[in-house]
Amino acid sequence: MFINEKKRPIILVSTWVVFFTLLMLITNYVTFDNNGDDEIKKIYYADHIFPVYYELIEEFNELHKGKLEVVPVNLPSVTTNERKEVLSRYLRGNDIIDVFAVDQIWVKRFSKWAVPLNQYFSQFAKDSLLSKALQSCYNEGELVAMPFNIDLILMYFRVDKLNYLPDYEEVKKKLVEGMTWQEFIALKQRLKKNSDPYYVFQADDFEGLVISFIELLNAQGKELYEDGVLQLKTDEAKKALQLLVDFVNKYKISPPAVTELRENPSKKYYVEHDGVFLRGWPSFIEEFNEHSDDEDIESKIEMASIPYFEGHKPITILGGWNLMISKYSDNKNEAAEFVKFLMSKKAQKKIFKRRNQLPTCKSIYTDTEFTQKNKRLDYYFKLLNRGVYRPFREDYTKISDVIAYYAYLAIKREISVADALEEASRNINLGQVVIR
Repeated sequence: MFINEKKRPIILVSTWVVFFTLLMLITNYVTFDNNGDDEIKKIYYADHIFPVYYELIEEFNELHKGKLEVVPVNLPSVTTNERKEVLSRYLRGNDIIDVFAVDQIWVKRFSKWAVPLNQYFSQFAKDSLLSKALQSCYNEGELVAMPFNIDLILMYFRVDKLNYLPDYEEVKKKLVEGMTWQEFIALKQRLKKNSDPYYVFQADDFEGLVISFIELLNAQGKELYEDGVLQLKTDEAKKALQLLVDFVNKYKISPPAVTELRENPSKKYYVEHDGVFLRGWPSFIEEFNEHSDDEDIESKIEMASIPYFEGHKPITILGGWNLMISKYSDNKNEAAEFVKFLMSKKAQKKIFKRRNQLPTCKSIYTDTEFTQKNKRLDYYFKLLNRGVYRPFREDYTKISDVIAYYAYLAIKREISVADALEEASRNINLGQVVIR
């Protein structure tokens, strides 16, 4: 269902429920903390707080005991878009949250509630952080965020599904370095008949499907927007969406079930159905055990590059989460100290070892003692260098929702590729938004 953004009267009920849950949560934190020592400055940090983050917060608080305390505000486990709406509604004029985490594609939207960071991080950023990661932290040329982690899309494959091939080592080398989509599709024909599902990707009506589409578009040298003009009615856009449709309906390398899969369900499906290849993020490698009775499942899975179009170069879409400091914060200097702590070499190493969350501290990638013990890092760094970002636009989420809706219908063959792209382009240009 679509509605014109300028006349939008409806807000999703689920988003309001999550918003009021968060509001009550934060209020409870503040009420509770006000019973403590008023001389201790409180820094409220809103994020999805994983166990390793709690440990780092405790370390920081111990270092600043009696003077400064970080209070974690663990956001509800909701969809990324719901989390964006919750944060944006809360930050409008509220001064409780000091530091908050945003998806890197939200930076432009959230910059209106964030303080410019040059006075706190200019030299720190230049000296210690990956330049690729910093690209997502600017708005109109001004540094407004710090890259907490950087992410990238890759493929996983089951070694035991391929290693009987007589030229396995050559096949593996091509997979790791990058093979063309034509070669990848042809490889399916060489495998045993029970090699289904061959390629599991996320094709539900959500952002993950749009990432696949933009990746295939960019892999042909075409951006989603060029000189401010949407590029959905181009030959490259048609080729990109057609390939996603053909994975399921022509080549049959992906099962129809992919239209019901997002990130977490795709991991479960891949493991439970003994898939060969899975599209995913680096964090997936630590989570396969959750869906398998095989204690050695991780040892049977290796990483590969996303295939590419013949005549072009392999790329990968980058993601990640950034940290911002609220312009309403009364403790900006202290908040900056906490952000620097989270982005220190020591903290980022700890997070990587616990969550496989890629560091933005560049010296980690040249720390031979650490990389020898964590051999995946060298490969991640190689892929990062071929990484590209989704469009940095304030309205990106609305655009993405429209593309996801029509791409999903096309893969399910409820609409043609040409009509899907035409309708998506028309609705985006009219300012329509998807009401789910």
